[in-house]
Amino acid sequence: MITDIFSVKGKTAFLTGAAAGLGRAMAEALGENGAILWLYDRDSGALEATAKALRGQGAKVTTVLGDVTDAAALTQAIADLVAAEGRLDICITNAGISDASPSLLHDVQDADWTRVIDVNLNGVFLTCRAALGHMVAQGHGKVITVASMWGLAAPAGAFPRPAYAASKGAVVNLTREMALHYADKGIQINALCPGIFQTETRPRDPTAAIAYTPMGRLGRPREIKGATLFLASSASDFMTGQTLVIDGGVLAR
Repeated sequence: MITDIFSVKGKTAFLTGAAAGLGRAMAEALGENGAILWLYDRDSGALEATAKALRGQGAKVTTVLGDVTDAAALTQAIADLVAAEGRLDICITNAGISDASPSLLHDVQDADWTRVIDVNLNGVFLTCRAALGHMVAQGHGKVITVASMWGLAAPAGAFPRPAYAASKGAVVNLTREMALHYADKGIQINALCPGIFQTETRPRDPTAAIAYTPMGRLGRPREIKGATLFLASSASDFMTGQTLVIDGGVLAR
């Protein structure tokens, strides 16, 4: 049955940046469809609120408070998941931040650049490194990196954020590289590339973003759910190293 192809029932999933925004929507997509969730985030209040809502819908949820720049904490969290659940089926590296403020490169401060690269790129590296060791040992797995449409095109014309653009472009190519490393090991690795979505924190003033999007509106967090299920399930078993763009038509320009 077609529903079986997209099923994640009983699969174990580790998600970073899962407390709010697109991360919460991804967690909902998996939890509503029977996955066992381990949610990792540094915002304890939002993390517990998300877990409570998902548990209220019948999902099995474990929360882990931590930062994706903390290699030891990530490694331990994923090891704890495998010890408790027996395997890691799905890993989503969603945690990410943007530049502190839009600016040209010569105005970017060292600390701002370093923080964006640490979270958006090093955080993906650290999460994937911890997850892939277990996936290789078990002989299967799905890794979904979360990049951006701005990992495939420069945002400077509308939203100049050089650190964000650099980090997300790197995530796209790291995804391709990892996919080739693990293509013969039963592991598929693909990137989700969202456009501009209306979440709790962004964009605060959506006027320019709406005008920039051909559909004339911003993405709704629930609209990331279908793509998440596709990449997390057997529906994408012969797909690896790809970028799945969900942007309301921006990159079709």
